[in-house]
Amino acid sequence: MNPFEFVLVLMLMIFGFTIIKHRMGITSRGDKADRIPAGPDPEKQQLLQEVRQLKERVQVLERITVEKENSLARQIEELRDR
Repeated sequence: MNPFEFVLVLMLMIFGFTIIKHRMGITSRGDKADRIPAGPDPEKQQLLQEVRQLKERVQVLERITVEKENSLARQIEELRDR
């Protein structure tokens, strides 16, 4: 089979599958906007709440680590001054 025949067969297969897909009513990825509910998504709200909680926890951990570094540095300086 030469390259021209291969491309022609490939194009016919794509065309055939497109017709079958259309007749079966299968939508493409671009049509997802039609299926999204208009109201608030409870799963999305739950995930947003979890993200907020995790951000707060990270802030607390950052504050703890900074305080430990400062207190450790302060203790080292106090020992040097003796």
